[in-house]
Amino acid sequence: MKGDRVEIVIDAGSGTTRTYDVTATRAGRRVTVTHGRGVVEVSEITRGGTLVRTARFLANRVLALVEHPAQDEPVADEITPSLRSV
Repeated sequence: MKGDRVEIVIDAGSGTTRTYDVTATRAGRRVTVTHGRGVVEVSEITRGGTLVRTARFLANRVLALVEHPAQDEPVADEITPSLRSV
């Protein structure tokens, strides 16, 4: 859903950290998080399942991964008009 956001904080070495954000930028897109084999992957995906962009991080460097869900009410371009029978 537009507005979904994942914030990733990684250890950049020498006691410093870096923060990255992956956000669902358009209506109908969502952000997913997967992890396995020492890699954390955050992807923005369309309704049809096409990957728009992906960020990959080494799992041992990730300090925090925070998911910020979108608002409860949909944005105007996400509202699908319903058909009413008269």
